[in-house]
Amino acid sequence: MALTKVLITVTTYPLPSRSYDELVCTAGVLENGQWIRIYPVPLQFLTGLRKDGKIESFKYNWIELDLKKRTDDFRPESHSPIDYSFSKVETLGKIGTQNNWAERKTFCTANVYTNKAKLLADSQDPTNISLATFKPAKLISFNIEADEREWKNEWKELRKQGSLFDTDKSPEIQIPKLPYKFSYTFLDDEGVSSSLMIEDWEIGALYWNCLKAAEGVESKALQKVREMYETTFFNKKDIYLFLGTTKEWHMRRGRNPFVIIGVFYPKIEIQGSLF
Repeated sequence: MALTKVLITVTTYPLPSRSYDELVCTAGVLENGQWIRIYPVPLQFLTGLRKDGKIESFKYNWIELDLKKRTDDFRPESHSPIDYSFSKVETLGKIGTQNNWAERKTFCTANVYTNKAKLLADSQDPTNISLATFKPAKLISFNIEADEREWKNEWKELRKQGSLFDTDKSPEIQIPKLPYKFSYTFLDDEGVSSSLMIEDWEIGALYWNCLKAAEGVESKALQKVREMYETTFFNKKDIYLFLGTTKEWHMRRGRNPFVIIGVFYPKIEIQGSLF
């Protein structure tokens, strides 16, 4: 591919990986609204780009970089950077939230699924769609489930080997294990239910920030996360879900290989009266 302009919309919470190829899934949309997946990426994409002493998030930034289609991934959206150091990535400016996210909507909601069966059909051969924007007809519940508090032993060993992109700190310091799983249960336009894990970086960062503010009291931190993802999002936001497949479960043709890799949440717009 030539230089490719991508609007970054997604970074997932990282998992250890032997190759580091899918340590972090970063995805975005092209100018025509088509989804694209980029991996591997530097961990700085999670913490942001430091400019003038401040940290600027890469999310909703246009970037330009050289990409190539991955030959080891059957999913059509999957690409790799030609320059793994990302030293030649150009940042072209960030799209803000003006006019209730109007410009973001132009690109992020250009192609929207509303039907589960249609999405799953398109995820099969020959199209193998693996990234999508999905508009739920109704959000049913936000679910929190306790999870293991430490990385699996084999993952701990992988992490001791260090990160491909950052040798200043051990990965164990950079990426704490989330002790909870978060998910949404929702209905599609035919009333069909789905329950999908939320695996984006944003919800993980929110939990850790709330835990710090709550001085380590997990119940208070979880309540704050619930207030955002349930109370606020259910009542005040017009929710779209960014969905992506995991390579393993997509390859196995699981019943539903998708997880939630991002939440798009402009305000609900109330149509004004004509009278």
